[in-house]
Amino acid sequence: MREVNELLKIMEMLRDPEVGCPWDKEQTIESLLPFTLEETYELFDAVERNDMQGLCSELGDLLFHIVYYAQLANEAGHFNFQDISEKINAKLRRRHPHVFGDAQINLSEEQSIA
Repeated sequence: MREVNELLKIMEMLRDPEVGCPWDKEQTIESLLPFTLEETYELFDAVERNDMQGLCSELGDLLFHIVYYAQLANEAGHFNFQDISEKINAKLRRRHPHVFGDAQINLSEEQSIA
């Protein structure tokens, strides 16, 4: 968790109005989209080549993009990284009642993904 907190702080610094990076301060949710798509393609490429070190790197790039979107949304007062984490945790618990509740599921076909 220390590394995730450090990543969140780095993102804050990159967007800091006074000392941040000019390029990072100019970005918007919309302007990041092509870069996110490019990183996704690079992740696919690493998987297809069975390049685990490349996969690790590309997953880091995608994580950075998630942190970036969260920072932009936070600055606009919409949501933050904590909110994203809470929503995915709730969704995973809801989708896995056989793990986090009393439901009995023996086959993947029995599982609802709602």
